[in-house]
Amino acid sequence: MNVTFPKPKLALVATGGLALAALLIPASPAAADTALKAEAKSIAAPDCTKEKCVALTFDDGPGQYTDKVLDTLADHDAKATFYLLGSNVGNFPDTVERMADEGHEIGNHSWKHDDLATLSGSAVKDDIERTDKAIEDVTGEKPTTVRPPYGSLDDTAREAIDKPIVLWDVDTLDWQSRDAGAVTDVTLEETDQGSVVLFHDIHESTVDAIPGILDGLADDGYEFVTVSDLAGDDLEPGVAITDAR
Repeated sequence: MNVTFPKPKLALVATGGLALAALLIPASPAAADTALKAEAKSIAAPDCTKEKCVALTFDDGPGQYTDKVLDTLADHDAKATFYLLGSNVGNFPDTVERMADEGHEIGNHSWKHDDLATLSGSAVKDDIERTDKAIEDVTGEKPTTVRPPYGSLDDTAREAIDKPIVLWDVDTLDWQSRDAGAVTDVTLEETDQGSVVLFHDIHESTVDAIPGILDGLADDGYEFVTVSDLAGDDLEPGVAITDAR
């Protein structure tokens, strides 16, 4: 996405019945920043019923490498979804704010990565609400989707989660290999129309793989969208999806 700051504009000022051209003062840095944020959020997503779309998702952040991911996504005009741990949000508030400002989706990945299938219904609700609040305190908005740690769910957790549940169909196993080349190969080989791809932006090797992944998928004609843009009406509270095929 190429965004430019507003240029000075000419306004007509009536003086003694005459209309004179007067140069307006350029927008303040704060106003320009607000305009950039609004433009980033307002850009329409591709129509995934007509275009090849993929949702790249990043779990367990924010972390020390997340801003590098955001830089790479910005260079490729790509949108992604970040499933954040509530316990990490307060350590990287500027990064979380940047995610939202640049039009990425932020999802709930629990407070500190507990297996939700081992918790009571009330404990699951408390965990999700606590994480929602941490994210809302920074971005002003609550996440609209949840990804349970490990993809682990039972009937109790499903009933306690009142948001759509997003899993994945392409598991890069980046946490296991810690190898940028392996992560790239798995992603390019297994991604299909409507795929939801799982990464972890807490691993430097994963972050190093993202430029090549974006280039490779773009060469194959893919558009990079958020989970909500990809799934659309298929997202329902308490219902888990793995992809949009």
